[in-house]
Amino acid sequence: MASRQERIDAFCHDGTPPTGQPLELLCEDHVGTYVIPFLCLWQNGAWQSLETDKCIEATVLGWRLPGENQR
Repeated sequence: MASRQERIDAFCHDGTPPTGQPLELLCEDHVGTYVIPFLCLWQNGAWQSLETDKCIEATVLGWRLPGENQR
């Protein structure tokens, strides 16, 4: 099982995410880290679901292109 740091290292987390590009998100809550099961966009300073345009209400630790760095 990957450690928290290994999961974080598989995602970008420095700088500003690319605007309007479909991305996978790594999020964290009181249970642990997880990848959101749908693609998201960074738009107008907030994360949104690609399909529904609803804001993501989670702590985002990182982002990556779909399929990038998967183990």
